Amino acid sequence: MKITLMESLGIPAHVLTQYRTELENAGHTFTAYFEKTTDPAEMLRRTGDSDIVIITNTPYPASVVRQAPKLKLLDVAFTGIDHVALDACKEKGVMVCNAAGYSTQCVAELAIGLTVSCLRRMPACEAATRSGGVGGPLRGREIAGRTVGIVGTGAIGTRTAQIFLAFGAKVIAYSRTVRPEVEAMGVTYVSLEELMAQSDIVSVHVPNNAQTKGMISKDLIAKMKPTAILINVARGAIVDNAALAQALNQGVIAGAGIDVFDMEPPIPADYPLLQAKNTVLTPHVAFATDESMLRRAEIVFQNLRAYLAGKPENVCKL
Repeated sequence: MKITLMESLGIPAHVLTQYRTELENAGHTFTAYFEKTTDPAEMLRRTGDSDIVIITNTPYPASVVRQAPKLKLLDVAFTGIDHVALDACKEKGVMVCNAAGYSTQCVAELAIGLTVSCLRRMPACEAATRSGGVGGPLRGREIAGRTVGIVGTGAIGTRTAQIFLAFGAKVIAYSRTVRPEVEAMGVTYVSLEELMAQSDIVSVHVPNNAQTKGMISKDLIAKMKPTAILINVARGAIVDNAALAQALNQGVIAGAGIDVFDMEPPIPADYPLLQAKNTVLTPHVAFATDESMLRRAEIVFQNLRAYLAGKPENVCKL
């Protein structure tokens, strides 16, 4: 098989060499590229004659899928697959596997970090410190004793709930699937409307799909407490971000910690959240730690081993 890594996996060179050697010793051809590209012509040049293509979070368009005659497997080094032309993969019988689970801990940790940063007003505190100011006006708030609403109780949402519980918060949740093991942690499932109205902290952890796009709407944001904050480390399109920015600027809610947007960074200068009050913004880095990159690579290459052995793993439903 010809196997192509279309972009860097963010792992040390010696680790990639070990994986390359394993594949080459088994008789496969492995080619690696390290610079991202969004140009379909360049993507086709890199991967058009490959049997298996490994990508991370760069969109892989339908035009490339349809013009790659030998393509059998897209091995996605990411949890979400909304950047892949799934309809084209289904048409051509291309299998798609993902790297579910590699980022559970680090995404949950950033959700907590953004929460603490919003509640303790860290950007304002840092600015005051650097400009010779004092902390008197910058009184913060604690997580302990507050109600946290987890939207989506998959692996990441569940881990986030566990950490919030350890801080001493009360945790409620909304999910299409009620999980008894989550309830056993002390989490109570409620409707989405109840969650938005009752929570001091809303943390979003659902995938981006036809059912969830725009889920956190202007009307739902309006139901939030004026003291509440919204955390989004899932996907930007799940939230009506223009409405969120307006709510922040009008004092409808108190703050937001956002890692994901309606596009991948760099973010255009006129994007509403960049001008919104009381925000902590990070450039889609929740998944990115030294540890998670190594976990991700191991899942990706295990996906290859399993597929080549005729027992594919982490197969996504198309």
